[in-house]
Amino acid sequence: MDITAFIRELLFSHDCVIVPGFGGFIGNYTPAHIDKASSTFYPPVKQISFNRNLNHNDGLLVGRVSGHAGVNYSDARIIVDEFVTGLRKKLGRGEKVVFDHIGTFMNNQEGNVQFEPDRTVNYHLDSFGLEPFVFSPLETYDVRKRISGRIGREPVKRAFNRKAVWRAAAVIVPLLALMVVVPLKTDLFRSKVEATNLNPLAKAEFEENRAAVDSSVPEVVIPSAETAGEPTVTEAVQPSQLSDSYYIITGSFKLRQNAETQAKALSGEGYSPEIIEAPNGFFRVSAMRCQGLGPAEASKNSISTIFPGAWIRKI
Repeated sequence: MDITAFIRELLFSHDCVIVPGFGGFIGNYTPAHIDKASSTFYPPVKQISFNRNLNHNDGLLVGRVSGHAGVNYSDARIIVDEFVTGLRKKLGRGEKVVFDHIGTFMNNQEGNVQFEPDRTVNYHLDSFGLEPFVFSPLETYDVRKRISGRIGREPVKRAFNRKAVWRAAAVIVPLLALMVVVPLKTDLFRSKVEATNLNPLAKAEFEENRAAVDSSVPEVVIPSAETAGEPTVTEAVQPSQLSDSYYIITGSFKLRQNAETQAKALSGEGYSPEIIEAPNGFFRVSAMRCQGLGPAEASKNSISTIFPGAWIRKI
């Protein structure tokens, strides 16, 4: 199956689309700008670049293939793997691989994959229908002519009105005194705004970054689609009680829909999955719980044959 259509669709709504085992497509935003040399206006644009090091499975592309083809998660992963295998064979034979409206791939002399993006396509949705256009520059305005026209004219003399100055001072001085005294005596002008984190990458999470940053926060366990009942919240207990309990995590997703798709795949393999809401807003999918680190490691090795990239998370 050719999955390039799914990649194009996802690039319109996501800034990063990863093809597991091959690499990741990244959308780079460029604001609207003017080329003064050619007098051309350019709209905002999102151009696509490629990073071959982003090759882990984040579930986004596999989940989209699974939903469109009507197959389970494991079969969708096989479809993506077969597509990647075919790409690598073509590149290994020195062929050029073209992704329509995305770009072209080719191996260089060192055997590394090179990507040339298609710069005619704009994946920025807010720029839909906008095209570059050329404008006619304004006529030259010579300010020196305006100045030379005033040379030789007599300046207008204005009479100095001392009384008007005193009246203005009588009004302004008390106002200045109030502006100094009021903030010192009250909190009228004190800011009520609290600082916050404006870093757009603060919530980014990848499968390689599995540090336990939320060890002191209780996790919320959300039932999967097959699990009936209300969501249960694990109560905060003493560390000594949690030292031997572990989750086997198979994926971490920004969208709950992707987490539920993987939970269905785990249920089909005979596991009892749980969806855990992480403190940073992501949804983690647990295949099972284990008592003790030894059984957890053995279960992880078994699950990794079906879901590569699984890791252990202490409860």
